[in-house]
Amino acid sequence: MSNIGVWEGAEPGVKRCILKAEGGLMMMEVHFEPGAVGYQHSHVHEQMSYCLKGKIEFTIDGVVTVIEQGQTVYIPSGAQHGVTALEASALLDVFTPIREDLVKR
Repeated sequence: MSNIGVWEGAEPGVKRCILKAEGGLMMMEVHFEPGAVGYQHSHVHEQMSYCLKGKIEFTIDGVVTVIEQGQTVYIPSGAQHGVTALEASALLDVFTPIREDLVKR
């Protein structure tokens, strides 16, 4: 069964919903409770994250960047990255190519 359009738990205090995964792009919405952590990881995919609401601290290859509603961050392929929600927050993440490791078809 497909998980497109289905909200799923990720890390504690984090839930995500893959909105679309077609062609070479994938779009996913991610919600964070205050203080929730998206653990450090890396993948071959390029990623852009747009802050829909709240305030999120990104650590990308050791560099800390804070974004707020209306701001975007770019994560290059292979970069070690993670996030901490400084308040209740939501991100719109876009990946290329599709994160097949997350999609159930």
